[in-house]
Amino acid sequence: MKQHFQKIILDATQAEELYSIEMVQSLWSGYGQITRYGLIGCDTKTVIVKHVSPPNQGNHPRGWNTDLSHQRKLTSYQVETAWYKNWNQQCDAHCRTPQCLALETQGDEVLMVLEDLDGAGFPSRKHSVNSSEINACLKWLAHFHATFMQEQPTGLWPIGTYWHLDTRPDELDALQDAPLKNAAKAIDQALNNSAFLTFVHGDAKLANFCFSDDGQQVSAVDFQYIGGGCGMKDVAYFLGSCLSDDECERQKDQLLDVYFTALKTALSQQQKNLDFVALEKDWRTLYPVAWTDFHRFLQGWSPGHWKINRYSKRLTQQVLAQL
Repeated sequence: MKQHFQKIILDATQAEELYSIEMVQSLWSGYGQITRYGLIGCDTKTVIVKHVSPPNQGNHPRGWNTDLSHQRKLTSYQVETAWYKNWNQQCDAHCRTPQCLALETQGDEVLMVLEDLDGAGFPSRKHSVNSSEINACLKWLAHFHATFMQEQPTGLWPIGTYWHLDTRPDELDALQDAPLKNAAKAIDQALNNSAFLTFVHGDAKLANFCFSDDGQQVSAVDFQYIGGGCGMKDVAYFLGSCLSDDECERQKDQLLDVYFTALKTALSQQQKNLDFVALEKDWRTLYPVAWTDFHRFLQGWSPGHWKINRYSKRLTQQVLAQL
């Protein structure tokens, strides 16, 4: 790491020295890495450093190496920087996020110095979840959506999620399903025209939630694709990330009840003045539309993906028939 970036970390934490403990993960397509650093001479023991350093040549795992893909990734890190600078502090204990200690940009390089959630009481990562852990994530999403209900996503993606239609023309062009391809714009417009828009996390998969030891509390990370939108995009994507198609179908109503109960409470706490009955009706109608929107992306991006299942196909046919 550059000496300048090391100084940023030391200044932000008032540490005397720092040392690398472990690389937590590489960033998508080799655009940098997330590293845990230890600190000496200050109260903070560890920090997480997200260092974006784009490669000279793309190395997309599924072969999507284009200028558009490169620019989308660069924009995503600009958005994440804007999120931590201008919006992150509005999240409370009900939708916990890491505290941002410092931000620095030099050209296409970005440095984010973040609170280490392991030390803050969220040390657990899950590859599978039970019902109470799913509920904890749904409640996080509900409080997050309530916090930013009716806000304008200044500095963020105008429309959030990494699969948003306007940012994925190549994947749409590759889509072989003609009825779905022809309906893509209408699906997108149905979601964007909701009377109730908030901020969506944009990549609310299970891997981006950090759990307390008892699994009852969660914090979320990775805000590259945060932006405006209908909250059902996060909910549908999250449930698809941790449940089988049979589980999604069988538990849908129960899980949406958990989410909307938490959303009603959260909106009241946030003193958001809106018609909740109308919101719930609108968003429940848009849940299968949100699911279909992501299915549209997958069919163009990776037609053999494991998330393309019987349930996704059936929901998509229902949505197409109703458009």
